Amino acid sequence: MKRGVPLEIIKKLAGLTKKYPRPVVALGMFDGVHLGHAQVIRHALNTAKKIGGTAMVLTFSNHPMTVIDPPAAPPMIGSKNLRREIFSDMSVDVLIEIPFTKEFSRKSPEEFLELLREKISPAYVVTGPNYTFGRFGRGNGRLLLREAENYGFRAEVCQAFTVDRKTVSSTRIRALIAAGDLDGANALLGRNFTYAGEVVNGDKRGRKLGFPTANLEISDRRAMLPNGAYVVRVKVRGKFFNGIANVGDNPTFKAQRRRLEVFIDNFSGDIYGEEIFVGFVSKLRDEKIFASVDELKTQLAEDLRIMRDVTAD
Repeated sequence: MKRGVPLEIIKKLAGLTKKYPRPVVALGMFDGVHLGHAQVIRHALNTAKKIGGTAMVLTFSNHPMTVIDPPAAPPMIGSKNLRREIFSDMSVDVLIEIPFTKEFSRKSPEEFLELLREKISPAYVVTGPNYTFGRFGRGNGRLLLREAENYGFRAEVCQAFTVDRKTVSSTRIRALIAAGDLDGANALLGRNFTYAGEVVNGDKRGRKLGFPTANLEISDRRAMLPNGAYVVRVKVRGKFFNGIANVGDNPTFKAQRRRLEVFIDNFSGDIYGEEIFVGFVSKLRDEKIFASVDELKTQLAEDLRIMRDVTAD
């Protein structure tokens, strides 16, 4: 593995067989890159290191359900850029991120394995226990282990990763996030639940109150915690800052759109149009309607005091 080299991102399966030596490919959607996903990727990384190969992740740029059954597509736990950052931090060499299309959905399991052989020629393929592939998800770990040798590679299927005797899964984490169980979600993710997005123009009320905020739109296609105020760690331009985030529609001022407003402590600068990463540490309080602007300012000052206590070294 090429430690210290930035993650290489490939968006087409073309010309890979000659460029990368002995690929070890981790297969999965890896939404949220939770502890179970991390186990699969670390196994691929360790295998690549042992054989002097290239550690790869092969995933899709969109969830397969957005094509197979759009109304049933789950909200994504993280954005594509967040997922890329995590892969890079883990020292993955190459990310192959291709679109899942109707044409791709019609491939049989055998056609998918042939695609791997033709385009990547992996030495190893690593998956989790619930990974499926091919039309109607007919390909599974058993088929992969049975047929791998016929396609020129070795296959390894990792055991389920469990916490509290329950399998860690993206479905379980989405449920925890929706229920507001931030501690539970963070425990299964192995890190803070993070919402990444581009800073957009807001109403600029925070600036008048002495608490300027960066505003992010909340997409229905992304998982998000219930309305309320939270202690957060914010990554801006590659650096981390503590902060306070409010999720909601700002009922005191009768705002209409649900959004994420983030006060970044000890930071100043114009970051409109830039992407920031908001990691949720703990909940401060539920969203509430304040009787006056002065009451709101008093609450924000108290939130800031608590946040600084929580994040103090």
